[in-house]
Amino acid sequence: MDTLQTSLCESDSIQVLTSKECEPTNFKNNSHSVRILEDLQSLRKNEVLCDIRFETDDGCATFGHKNVLMAASPYFRAIFKSRKICKTGNSTVNLRKLDSTVLQLLVDYIYTGEIMVTKENVQGLLPAANLLQLDFVNGVCIEFLQKQLNASNCLGIRAFARLHNCTELVSSSETFIKKQFLEVVNSDEFLSLSSDDVVKIISFNDLAVPYEEKVFESVIKWIKKDLDQRKDYLTELMEHVRLPTITSRPDTLLSIVNEPLLKDNLKCNGYVSEALHFNLRKSVQYFTIPQTIRCKPRQFGDSHKVILMFNRSDTSPKCYTEWYDPVTKLREKAPGINDCRWEAGLGVIRDQFVFAVGGVNNTRSQSVSMLDVSSQSPSWVPMADMVVKRRWLGVGVLDDCIYAVGGGDPDNSLNSVEVFDVSIQKWRLLASMSTERWDLGIGVLNNRLYANTE
Repeated sequence: MDTLQTSLCESDSIQVLTSKECEPTNFKNNSHSVRILEDLQSLRKNEVLCDIRFETDDGCATFGHKNVLMAASPYFRAIFKSRKICKTGNSTVNLRKLDSTVLQLLVDYIYTGEIMVTKENVQGLLPAANLLQLDFVNGVCIEFLQKQLNASNCLGIRAFARLHNCTELVSSSETFIKKQFLEVVNSDEFLSLSSDDVVKIISFNDLAVPYEEKVFESVIKWIKKDLDQRKDYLTELMEHVRLPTITSRPDTLLSIVNEPLLKDNLKCNGYVSEALHFNLRKSVQYFTIPQTIRCKPRQFGDSHKVILMFNRSDTSPKCYTEWYDPVTKLREKAPGINDCRWEAGLGVIRDQFVFAVGGVNNTRSQSVSMLDVSSQSPSWVPMADMVVKRRWLGVGVLDDCIYAVGGGDPDNSLNSVEVFDVSIQKWRLLASMSTERWDLGIGVLNNRLYANTE
C-alpha cells in the first residue's frame, strides 16, 4: 500500500494536459447502481455480511442488510429504529403479518427492482406491499387486478380493495360494475352480496341500464335467492329502484304491480303508486319536475355526450337527423322531424329536451317541436306555437326557459323577444331589443342573454 501511494504521488507531479481550453467533464456510469444491487443480492443470497434476519410464522427465515432495507422501505426504517437494532450486530425480527413466500418476493424486489405478479400471489403481495410501504409494488398489483376485472370477479375485487383501502382499485371496480351491470347481476358474486352492498350498487346514479326494470329484476332475483332470510330487505332495496322512470313501457309497469312480493308490502305499494301517479302526470305534462331521486332517470355517461345533427335534404321536405358520437366517431340515425327546419333555432333544456323553434316556412314559422332524448322511444312532438312567426332567429336557454330572439330576413327583421316557460308550457312576449336582428347568435352568461350579429 505504501509503494502504491508513493507511485501515485509521483504521478501527480507530472502535468499531462496544459491547455487552457480543457474543461472539467462529469461522467456517469449508468450501470453502476445496477451492478451494486446485483452484487448486494449475491451477498444476501449467500448470507454474506447480512445483519438482519426475518422470521415468519411458518418458521422460514429471510436474510438482508439493514441499510439496504431501510433505504427502500419506510416500514423497515421505522421498525429498526424503534427496536434500536440499527447499530447492533446480527438481529432477528419476527414478522407475523407476512407470508414467507411474499416476504421473500418483496425483499428480492428491494434488491433487484423486479417483481413477478401472478393471480396466485397478488392477494398476498398487495397488502404486504402496503405494509412495507413499497409504492411501486402496490401500484403494479392494482394495475394487474384492474386488467383482470370481469363480470364474475369485479365485486370480489372491489371488496378486496375496500378491505385494504385501495381507493383507486375501488373506483376502477365500481366503474366496471356500473358499465357491465347487466352481466354483473347474473354472477354468483352478486347473489352472495349483503343487502348493504346491493343498495350501494343500485343507488349509483350513473348505472348503465337500458331500462329501469332491469334494476327491479335484479332486486327480486337477489331476494328470491334466499327468500326467508332476505324478504325483510325488500322495502330498503325498492326505495332505490326508480319505478317512475319506466315511462314508455306500461306493460312492464303493470307486471311490476302484479309482483306478489310487492303486493304483500305496504311500503312497496306506495312506491308503485308513486310511479303510476308520476306517469299519469307525465302524460299531460312533459316537464314534470321529479320530487324524489326515484323519479329521476339515471345519467350513465354524463361525461360522454353525443351530437344531434340536422341535415337538410334537397329532394325531400323532411329534415334528416343523426346522432354523432365523438368517441366512436360513428353516426346513427336519429328520430326524424317532418318539417325541414334549416332556418330554425335550436335549444336544449336539462340535457334532455331538444327544441326546434320556428324556421319552417312563412305559414308555419311559429311552430315548435320537442324531442325528449331520455325517452326509450324518442320522437318529435309538437309544442305550443310561438306568439310571433320567426325564421333565422336566435335561441337561448336560461333557467329551464327557451328564449326566441329576433329573426326574419334582411328586409323584414324583428326585435321582439319571447320566452317559453316549461312550468306553464306557454310562450309570452318580453321587452323587445333596441335593434332588429336576424340570423343572430345568442349567448348566456351570468344569468343574462346576449344577442349578436355579424
